[in-house]
Amino acid sequence: MGLWKSIVHFSLLLILVPILSFNQIYSSWAQESSVTKIINIRLGAHMDKTRLVLDLTRETQFRAFYLADPYRLVLDLPKIDFEVKASGLKKAVGGVSGYRFGLFDNETSRIVIDLVSPMIIKKSFHLRSNVKGLTRLVIDLKTTSRSKFQKEATNTIKNTRQKLSSSASLKKKASSLSPSMKIGNQKLIIIDPGHGGVDPGAIGHAGTYEKHVVLSAAKVFKQIIEKDPAYRVILTRTKDQFLTLRNRISRSKLSGADLFISIHADSIANNSVRGATIYTLSETASDKEAAQLAERENKADIISGVDLSDETEEVTNILIDLAQRETMNQAAKFAGILVPELLKVIKTHKRPHKFAGFAVLKAPDVPSILLEMGYLSNVNDERLLKQDSFVRKIAKSVKIGLDKYFASVP
Repeated sequence: MGLWKSIVHFSLLLILVPILSFNQIYSSWAQESSVTKIINIRLGAHMDKTRLVLDLTRETQFRAFYLADPYRLVLDLPKIDFEVKASGLKKAVGGVSGYRFGLFDNETSRIVIDLVSPMIIKKSFHLRSNVKGLTRLVIDLKTTSRSKFQKEATNTIKNTRQKLSSSASLKKKASSLSPSMKIGNQKLIIIDPGHGGVDPGAIGHAGTYEKHVVLSAAKVFKQIIEKDPAYRVILTRTKDQFLTLRNRISRSKLSGADLFISIHADSIANNSVRGATIYTLSETASDKEAAQLAERENKADIISGVDLSDETEEVTNILIDLAQRETMNQAAKFAGILVPELLKVIKTHKRPHKFAGFAVLKAPDVPSILLEMGYLSNVNDERLLKQDSFVRKIAKSVKIGLDKYFASVP
């Protein structure tokens, strides 16, 4: 009798387990499906318009605005998930030369559409998709004159600046946050993973996104450095989110940091160039390569749908003019200590310490460096940058460099 009870219990278990598993799977799927997703982005050129189609899991509203020089259409949507496989275009379609997408802030997702010539929205509407469970957002663009485009851009730039000015609240928060940022004699290190969200940064031959590589590396840096209780590390971003250059600098300046390290993995035209490089601030770049990289990085706000061309004098000063001589000297000193440590464990550029006018290094009172861990334009570097062991070597070298640097300064 006991044997039969065991067989019955076991049979019931075989029946119930799949049901429970299915319920768990369904519950998980239902929860995930509550988030609006963009599955695909398509473009089509027609005689009288260029049609942009977004395949969505549900209808959603958007806000559009225009930016000139270069011409861009910016679409802001409520926070959504992008399940689009790739961004950009190999060649222009109907006056559209490319597009980027990603999280712009905690509540906004952004799509930036690069235009060859002035175009504005003719009309937009939703359509039922042929694919079950999806809907289509259709946006038709038409060509227009430069003057009409600039008029549209002028009307919307004000709204953009108002949104950006909200970051000024960081100053108000600073007074309450600064005292708690440090504990005792802890050294506070700000690590800045470059790019993020709508700004992917460089894209490697194998499709590796710089914004993902540097965020992953920043988390490893934080883990390794904070094993020593003498340090506290704060990341300027902890997820795939866009930050303006102003916000990156403000976060380091207002938190009373002892050092600022911006992490990148850029690309350049010469794909044979590889190895880590450290940049410190100089208004005159040390070579042509450094100048090109700085120029591209300093345009990050502009290409990602933010116009800072008419910012307040205070913000302009922070971004451009407030690099104090002593701060620059301390940054160069840290770079000089870090280079030999990197040379012990990884390949570096033939000129591992360079100078360039990176805006992100211009915090007035925080020694700042930009660390290019390698170049995604080089296939060997791209492969290494995706390896945890390689990133940990760099992180450990940075930790040793920090120890030696702080031991040498008052």
